[in-house]
Amino acid sequence: MDRGSLIGLVLAVAAILGGQAMEGGQIGLFLQPAAFVIVVIGTLAAVLLHYPLPVFMKGVRMAKWAFRPPGSEAEALIRRIVQWSHTARQDGVLALEKYLNMTRDPFQKTGLQLLIDGADAAKLRDTLDVQIVGFETAERQAARVWEAAGGYAPTLGILGAVIGLIHVMENLSDPGKLGAGIAVAFVATIYGVGLANLVFLPIANKIKFTIARRVAEREIVCDGLIGIAQGDNPRIIEARLKGYL
Repeated sequence: MDRGSLIGLVLAVAAILGGQAMEGGQIGLFLQPAAFVIVVIGTLAAVLLHYPLPVFMKGVRMAKWAFRPPGSEAEALIRRIVQWSHTARQDGVLALEKYLNMTRDPFQKTGLQLLIDGADAAKLRDTLDVQIVGFETAERQAARVWEAAGGYAPTLGILGAVIGLIHVMENLSDPGKLGAGIAVAFVATIYGVGLANLVFLPIANKIKFTIARRVAEREIVCDGLIGIAQGDNPRIIEARLKGYL
C-alpha cells in the first residue's frame, strides 16, 4: 500500500470539507446528485469517446497502482543477470538455455533466446529496444486516460455551472427554486476542478512513475544481455546495472 497516496487523498478531502465547516457552511451542500451526474458521468462519456475501449479498460485497471504499485524487481533482475553472466562466461552462451524454462517474463525470455541463438550486441539492442518502446507507448497511452479525465472534468464542471444558472434564470419568478439551481451551478464547478486536480491528474502521474520504473527494469535486462553478448566481466555488468537503482 502506498501510504503517500492514501494520506494525500484523505488530506485533500479533509481540506475541502474542513474549510467548508470552518466557514460555517453545511457539508451536506456538497451532495448534489445533478452535479455528480453532469461531471462524473459526463467525464466518463468523454473519455470513452476519446479512447478505444481496450485502452480505457487498461487505464482503469492501472488506477490501483496509485495506491498499490507493483513491487520493484530491479535488484532481483540484477542478481539474475549476473548469474547468467557467470554461466555464459564459464560454459558459453548455449548453457543459458537451461534458464529459458525458468523465466516467466516474455521480454526476458525473448532476450535470452536471441542471445542463445547467437545474436550480436547490435541486433540484440535493436530487437529489444523495439519491444521496450512498444511496451512504453502502450502503457503511457493507457495512463493518459486519467490525464484526459483530468482535462475534461473542469470543462464538464463549467457546463454544470451553466446548466445550473439556466435553471436559476428560468425560475426567477419562484424564489423557492433558485437555491437548487445555484447549488448545482457552484457544486458542479467544485466537482470538476476538485476531481481533476485532486484525483484524476495525481493518479495519472503516479501511474506514469510506475511505468517509468517498469521500463527501467526492461532496460536493465537489455543492458545486461548486451553485456553478456559482448563478453563483459560479470562484475563490470553488475556495477553498470546498479546505476539503474
